[in-house]
Amino acid sequence: MDLLDTLTAKGLRRELPTREEALAVLATTDDELLDVVAAAGKVRRQWFGRRVKLNYLVNLKSGLCPEDCSYCSQRLGSKAEILKYTWLKPDQAAKAAAAGLAGGAKRVCLVASGRGPTDRDIDRVADTISAIKDAHEDVEICACLGLLSDNQAERLRAAGADAYNHNLNTSEGTYGDITTTHTYADRVDTVTKAHGAGLSACSGLIAGMGESDEDLVDVVYALRELDPDSVPVNFLIPFEGTPLAKEWHLTPQRCLRILAMVRFVCPDIEVRIAGGREVHLRTMQPLGLHIANSIFLGDYLTSEGQAGQDDLEMIKDAGFTVEGADETTLPRHRAHATGGGCGPAAGGCGSSAAPAAEAGSCGTGGGCGPCGGHGHEAPEAAPVAVPAAGPAESDDLRSDLVKVRRRGAGTELAPNA
Repeated sequence: MDLLDTLTAKGLRRELPTREEALAVLATTDDELLDVVAAAGKVRRQWFGRRVKLNYLVNLKSGLCPEDCSYCSQRLGSKAEILKYTWLKPDQAAKAAAAGLAGGAKRVCLVASGRGPTDRDIDRVADTISAIKDAHEDVEICACLGLLSDNQAERLRAAGADAYNHNLNTSEGTYGDITTTHTYADRVDTVTKAHGAGLSACSGLIAGMGESDEDLVDVVYALRELDPDSVPVNFLIPFEGTPLAKEWHLTPQRCLRILAMVRFVCPDIEVRIAGGREVHLRTMQPLGLHIANSIFLGDYLTSEGQAGQDDLEMIKDAGFTVEGADETTLPRHRAHATGGGCGPAAGGCGSSAAPAAEAGSCGTGGGCGPCGGHGHEAPEAAPVAVPAAGPAESDDLRSDLVKVRRRGAGTELAPNA
């Protein structure tokens, strides 16, 4: 297929495809799907080998958010039955982080709902970072606290944060349809502040909110222009009690095409399968690993994910390896460009020699989109009733296969247990 040969060659050269080529990836047929995955896989292996970076979420503050992001179960006016609590103490957060690191996670994402942090909140997070790094010197810390004010990114960097997550989520043209309490420009400004302070920028998108192919391409090209080190690709989890509860547009095939398009546009950037992986990719998750080089381990902010042990077995069975703490994530040329990146092995967020041939996105209310994390031995929450499927790209969409499980709802489960 000429299109895929062209895109593969461009990806191996780190050359930006045209918008028409990116749109064509999304328009490929199911008969072409494995060819699309294989082509994107060649690009993925060129820059990241067969390593999979594991990320672990610690939800510092859940719910009670004044923002109105339509996708978010923690939003203003949300009727979703989720756990709500205020700030975890540093020792509680450190204990939660230790569980994820024991499971093989390399990066801990510290998430807090809300519009953005106060200066006192920055102090809280700084204490938490210290508590985690005192016990785990080599861990990468990514903060996700919402919109940043002047000098807050610098304070987080001084406190030991390696990265900052703030997603664009959707295209600038449709952003106002999703959120009204802040703007697309506010999000771009926060990513720019993080970058300017020397933090590794982490910024991604949410697919499945009713957007067009053009919207998806627009937001991915905007992300490429911002030049983040990692791009989380979230697939909408349509929580009951939110405005997007009936937005069931995704199939596993559609998700794989979206991941492939992101890989071709961002060939040497850490592409992370984030929120909604289990809900929408389902049994096709291993194919996603051939495109993305990073996932979240276990549970999400307000919904249950796949068991952490199942994640590890999936990675092994698919022929991949978990990226170690002593390995760096990004190709060497990106580390040189960013002054070392963001991980301990490179003095920042990760870079490594290219292989021979890394709410929520971390958080929701603060402006990050659905995100991942892990909870050990969490009691099962009762499955949430699934709404009828909305418009889809195929008549074969099976909403009956999809179950959204509320994390800890109706249980005595402690935050991030």
